[in-house]
Amino acid sequence: MSQTSLIAHALADPVNVRILDALEGLDLPDAWLVSGCIFQAVWNGLTGRAPGHGVNDYDVFYFDPDTSWDAEDAVIKRCAAALADVKAEIQVRNQARVAIWYPQKFGRPYPPVANALEGLERFLAPCCAVALRRVNGAIEVAAPFGLDDLFALTVRRNPLTTGPESQYHAKSARWKAHWPEITVLPWTA
Repeated sequence: MSQTSLIAHALADPVNVRILDALEGLDLPDAWLVSGCIFQAVWNGLTGRAPGHGVNDYDVFYFDPDTSWDAEDAVIKRCAAALADVKAEIQVRNQARVAIWYPQKFGRPYPPVANALEGLERFLAPCCAVALRRVNGAIEVAAPFGLDDLFALTVRRNPLTTGPESQYHAKSARWKAHWPEITVLPWTA
């Protein structure tokens, strides 16, 4: 399937539209709407489910070399104010800070990234590694592994992932409960 189909499915969720609009106006450095709220919007469209079905939260990645907590907190507060009318959980994270907290949370190293999208290459599954942003009104797409697995409703381990196997199993079980049509391949496949 095409990027056009991806965009159409993602924009069927009005929360995605609202966040993309706000992000363009906030002009955050290297800011993208990523992962679940996008790939799950595609799954909802392909399986005939309502927009927002199964979406836990809406993730915003940005990249700022200032890795202080205060700098990230200021961005989180700016986004919260701009999106105060949205009745959904929105998580805003500076990707430059992930290398700081990831080892403690997941017990394994996470080499620093050079931009917001580099982390997509480390996601648990290729179908999850999608991001959108609006620039001058046009939607840009990032999908380092392509869109085949996403549109085939296939979850497979990303061989480049830094995520633990237990996280893959937990997330894929939750996804399977919401979208029984998906195929989840074993971690070792």
